[in-house]
Amino acid sequence: TNPAASGTSSGATLLLDGGVASAYDLANASYDSVSFSVASQETTPAFVRFKTDGTKMYVGGSGNDTVYQYSLSTTWDISTASYDSVSFSVASQENNLRGLYIKPDGTKFYTIGIQADVVYQYSMSTAWDVSTASYDNKSFSVSSQEGEAQGISFKQDGTKMFIVGSLGDEVNEYSLSTAWDVSSSSFTTNFVISGQDSNPNDIYFKPDGAKFWVTGDTNNTVFQYSCSTAWDISTASYDSVSFSV
Repeated sequence: TNPAASGTSSGATLLLDGGVASAYDLANASYDSVSFSVASQETTPAFVRFKTDGTKMYVGGSGNDTVYQYSLSTTWDISTASYDSVSFSVASQENNLRGLYIKPDGTKFYTIGIQADVVYQYSMSTAWDVSTASYDNKSFSVSSQEGEAQGISFKQDGTKMFIVGSLGDEVNEYSLSTAWDVSSSSFTTNFVISGQDSNPNDIYFKPDGAKFWVTGDTNNTVFQYSCSTAWDISTASYDSVSFSV
Protein backbone atom coordinates (compact mmCIF):
# COMPACT_ATOMS: atom_id res chain seq x y z
CA THR A 1 0.00 0.00 0.00
CA ASN A 2 0.99 3.62 -0.35
CA PRO A 3 0.39 5.46 2.94
CA ALA A 4 1.05 8.81 1.28
CA ALA A 5 -1.92 8.28 -1.02
CA SER A 6 -4.27 7.18 1.71
CA GLY A 7 -5.65 10.53 2.78
CA THR A 8 -4.37 9.95 6.32
CA SER A 9 -2.54 13.27 6.45
CA SER A 10 -5.41 15.20 4.86
CA GLY A 11 -7.91 13.46 7.13
CA ALA A 12 -6.11 14.36 10.30
CA THR A 13 -5.70 17.93 9.11
CA LEU A 14 -9.39 18.19 8.37
CA LEU A 15 -10.21 17.13 11.88
CA LEU A 16 -7.64 19.31 13.59
CA ASP A 17 -6.81 22.50 11.72
CA GLY A 18 -10.19 24.22 11.62
CA GLY A 19 -11.03 23.14 8.07
CA VAL A 20 -14.42 21.81 9.20
CA ALA A 21 -17.02 24.57 9.17
CA SER A 22 -19.20 22.91 11.81
CA ALA A 23 -16.90 21.32 14.39
CA TYR A 24 -16.52 17.54 14.10
CA ASP A 25 -19.05 17.20 11.27
CA LEU A 26 -17.49 16.02 8.01
CA ALA A 27 -20.66 16.89 6.16
CA ASN A 28 -19.43 20.49 6.19
CA ALA A 29 -15.82 19.78 5.18
CA SER A 30 -14.00 21.53 2.33
CA TYR A 31 -10.37 21.61 1.23
CA ASP A 32 -8.50 24.75 2.36
CA SER A 33 -6.14 24.61 -0.65
CA VAL A 34 -3.32 24.55 1.90
CA SER A 35 -0.58 21.92 1.97
CA PHE A 36 2.98 21.26 3.11
CA SER A 37 5.47 18.79 1.67
CA VAL A 38 7.45 16.55 4.01
CA ALA A 39 9.28 14.75 1.19
CA SER A 40 12.67 16.07 2.31
CA GLN A 41 12.22 14.04 5.50
CA GLU A 42 9.86 11.17 4.63
CA THR A 43 8.79 10.00 1.17
CA THR A 44 6.20 7.49 2.40
CA PRO A 45 4.41 9.35 5.23
CA ALA A 46 1.80 7.32 7.07
CA PHE A 47 0.51 9.72 9.76
CA VAL A 48 0.35 13.31 10.93
CA ARG A 49 -0.27 14.46 14.50
CA PHE A 50 -0.36 17.87 16.14
CA LYS A 51 0.45 19.47 19.46
CA THR A 52 -2.80 20.31 21.23
CA ASP A 53 -2.31 24.08 20.69
CA GLY A 54 -1.55 23.71 16.97
CA THR A 55 2.01 25.05 17.13
CA LYS A 56 3.79 21.79 16.29
CA MET A 57 3.28 18.94 13.85
CA TYR A 58 4.69 15.40 13.78
CA VAL A 59 5.03 13.20 10.69
CA GLY A 60 6.51 9.76 10.13
CA GLY A 61 6.28 6.69 7.97
CA SER A 62 7.77 3.45 6.76
CA GLY A 63 10.53 5.01 4.68
CA ASN A 64 12.79 5.93 7.59
CA ASP A 65 10.84 4.66 10.64
CA THR A 66 11.39 8.06 12.22
CA VAL A 67 9.18 10.70 13.85
CA TYR A 68 9.89 14.19 12.47
CA GLN A 69 8.96 17.42 14.27
CA TYR A 70 7.81 20.70 12.69
CA SER A 71 6.76 24.13 13.98
CA LEU A 72 3.85 26.21 12.69
CA SER A 73 4.36 29.97 12.93
CA THR A 74 0.59 30.41 12.58
CA THR A 75 -1.30 27.87 14.67
CA TRP A 76 -3.09 25.14 12.72
CA ASP A 77 -1.94 26.62 9.37
CA ILE A 78 0.31 23.96 7.81
CA SER A 79 1.43 26.36 5.07
CA THR A 80 3.46 28.07 7.82
CA ALA A 81 5.20 24.84 8.88
CA SER A 82 8.96 24.46 8.98
CA TYR A 83 11.11 21.48 9.88
CA ASP A 84 12.68 21.80 13.35
CA SER A 85 15.65 19.61 12.35
CA VAL A 86 14.44 17.43 15.21
CA SER A 87 13.61 13.74 14.85
CA PHE A 88 13.61 10.42 16.65
CA SER A 89 14.18 7.01 15.10
CA VAL A 90 12.06 4.08 16.27
CA ALA A 91 13.77 1.62 13.92
CA SER A 92 15.24 -0.32 16.83
CA GLN A 93 11.67 -1.30 17.73
CA GLU A 94 9.66 -1.01 14.49
CA ASN A 95 10.93 -1.11 10.90
CA ASN A 96 7.59 -0.50 9.18
CA LEU A 97 6.20 2.48 11.09
CA ARG A 98 2.56 3.30 10.36
CA GLY A 99 0.92 5.01 13.35
CA LEU A 100 1.60 7.46 16.18
CA TYR A 101 -0.33 8.76 19.16
CA ILE A 102 0.95 11.53 21.46
CA LYS A 103 -0.28 11.80 25.05
CA PRO A 104 -2.24 15.07 25.42
CA ASP A 105 0.39 16.58 27.74
CA GLY A 106 3.17 15.77 25.28
CA THR A 107 5.22 13.64 27.67
CA LYS A 108 4.70 10.27 25.97
CA PHE A 109 4.05 8.85 22.53
CA TYR A 110 3.10 5.43 21.18
CA THR A 111 3.87 3.85 17.81
CA ILE A 112 2.44 0.98 15.80
CA GLY A 113 3.57 -0.74 12.63
CA ILE A 114 2.87 -3.73 10.42
CA GLN A 115 6.24 -5.41 10.84
CA ALA A 116 5.64 -6.55 14.42
CA ASP A 117 2.02 -5.49 15.09
CA VAL A 118 3.25 -4.21 18.46
CA VAL A 119 2.55 -0.94 20.26
CA TYR A 120 5.73 0.62 21.64
CA GLN A 121 5.80 3.27 24.38
CA TYR A 122 8.21 6.22 24.63
CA SER A 123 8.71 9.16 27.01
CA MET A 124 9.86 12.72 26.27
CA SER A 125 11.81 14.40 29.06
CA THR A 126 10.84 17.75 27.52
CA ALA A 127 7.18 17.73 26.51
CA TRP A 128 6.55 17.81 22.75
CA ASP A 129 10.28 17.61 21.93
CA VAL A 130 10.93 14.29 20.18
CA SER A 131 14.69 14.82 20.41
CA THR A 132 14.33 14.11 24.15
CA ALA A 133 12.48 10.81 23.58
CA SER A 134 13.57 7.46 24.93
CA TYR A 135 12.05 3.99 24.70
CA ASP A 136 10.27 2.97 27.93
CA ASN A 137 10.97 -0.74 27.34
CA LYS A 138 7.21 -1.24 27.38
CA SER A 139 5.19 -2.75 24.56
CA PHE A 140 2.03 -4.69 23.75
CA SER A 141 1.32 -7.05 20.87
CA VAL A 142 -1.98 -6.68 19.00
CA SER A 143 -1.20 -9.49 16.55
CA SER A 144 -3.95 -11.71 17.96
CA GLN A 145 -6.46 -9.15 16.74
CA GLU A 146 -4.73 -7.41 13.82
CA GLY A 147 -2.00 -8.74 11.52
CA GLU A 148 -1.36 -5.44 9.71
CA ALA A 149 -1.72 -2.79 12.43
CA GLN A 150 -1.63 0.75 11.06
CA GLY A 151 -3.43 3.33 13.21
CA ILE A 152 -3.58 4.03 16.95
CA SER A 153 -5.56 6.28 19.28
CA PHE A 154 -6.22 6.53 23.02
CA LYS A 155 -8.92 7.71 25.37
CA GLN A 156 -7.96 11.09 26.80
CA ASP A 157 -7.27 9.65 30.26
CA GLY A 158 -5.08 6.82 28.98
CA THR A 159 -7.34 3.98 30.13
CA LYS A 160 -8.35 2.78 26.64
CA MET A 161 -6.49 2.20 23.39
CA PHE A 162 -7.82 1.73 19.86
CA ILE A 163 -6.10 0.05 16.91
CA VAL A 164 -7.08 -0.20 13.24
CA GLY A 165 -5.42 -2.26 10.55
CA SER A 166 -5.69 -3.34 6.96
CA LEU A 167 -6.09 -7.07 7.58
CA GLY A 168 -8.98 -7.26 10.07
CA ASP A 169 -10.75 -4.12 8.77
CA GLU A 170 -12.01 -3.30 12.24
CA VAL A 171 -11.42 -1.04 15.21
CA ASN A 172 -10.01 -3.02 18.14
CA GLU A 173 -10.52 -1.66 21.66
CA TYR A 174 -8.24 -2.37 24.63
CA SER A 175 -8.36 -1.43 28.32
CA LEU A 176 -5.28 -0.33 30.25
CA SER A 177 -5.36 -1.29 33.93
CA THR A 178 -2.66 1.34 34.54
CA ALA A 179 -3.31 4.54 32.61
CA TRP A 180 -0.79 5.25 29.83
CA ASP A 181 1.11 2.01 30.53
CA VAL A 182 0.71 0.05 27.31
CA SER A 183 2.08 -3.11 28.91
CA SER A 184 -1.08 -3.23 31.07
CA SER A 185 -3.38 -3.50 28.02
CA SER A 186 -5.97 -6.20 27.43
CA PHE A 187 -8.35 -6.69 24.49
CA THR A 188 -12.03 -5.91 25.13
CA THR A 189 -14.05 -5.68 21.91
CA ASN A 190 -14.04 -4.62 18.26
CA PHE A 191 -16.16 -2.90 15.62
CA VAL A 192 -16.10 -3.90 11.95
CA ILE A 193 -15.65 -1.08 9.42
CA SER A 194 -15.14 -3.12 6.24
CA GLY A 195 -18.45 -1.82 4.91
CA GLN A 196 -16.78 1.55 4.48
CA ASP A 197 -13.12 0.71 3.79
CA SER A 198 -11.38 -2.63 3.38
CA ASN A 199 -7.91 -1.19 4.00
CA PRO A 200 -8.22 1.17 7.02
CA ASN A 201 -5.01 2.84 8.15
CA ASP A 202 -5.74 5.55 10.72
CA ILE A 203 -8.21 6.57 13.42
CA TYR A 204 -8.94 9.78 15.30
CA PHE A 205 -11.34 10.31 18.22
CA LYS A 206 -13.32 13.39 19.20
CA PRO A 207 -11.93 14.45 22.62
CA ASP A 208 -15.16 13.47 24.40
CA GLY A 209 -15.20 9.99 22.81
CA ALA A 210 -18.60 10.46 21.20
CA LYS A 211 -17.31 10.28 17.61
CA PHE A 212 -14.40 8.84 15.69
CA TRP A 213 -13.10 8.95 12.14
CA VAL A 214 -11.28 6.37 10.04
CA THR A 215 -9.28 6.73 6.81
CA GLY A 216 -8.18 4.04 4.40
CA ASP A 217 -6.42 3.17 1.16
CA THR A 218 -9.39 1.60 -0.60
CA ASN A 219 -11.50 4.74 -1.00
CA ASN A 220 -9.15 7.57 0.08
CA THR A 221 -12.05 8.83 2.18
CA VAL A 222 -12.61 9.89 5.78
CA PHE A 223 -15.57 8.05 7.37
CA GLN A 224 -17.42 9.32 10.45
CA TYR A 225 -18.87 7.19 13.27
CA SER A 226 -20.68 7.84 16.55
CA CYS A 227 -20.55 5.99 19.89
CA SER A 228 -23.83 6.09 21.84
CA THR A 229 -21.70 5.43 24.93
CA ALA A 230 -18.54 7.51 24.81
CA TRP A 231 -15.30 5.57 24.21
CA ASP A 232 -17.21 2.26 23.85
CA ILE A 233 -16.90 1.02 20.28
CA SER A 234 -19.36 -1.79 20.94
CA THR A 235 -21.95 1.02 20.77
CA ALA A 236 -20.54 2.48 17.52
CA SER A 237 -22.49 3.06 14.34
CA TYR A 238 -21.63 4.58 10.96
CA ASP A 239 -23.03 8.11 10.55
CA SER A 240 -23.38 7.71 6.77
CA VAL A 241 -21.14 10.76 6.58
CA SER A 242 -17.85 10.81 4.70
CA PHE A 243 -15.44 13.11 2.89
CA SER A 244 -13.30 12.10 -0.07
CA VAL A 245 -9.73 13.37 -0.20
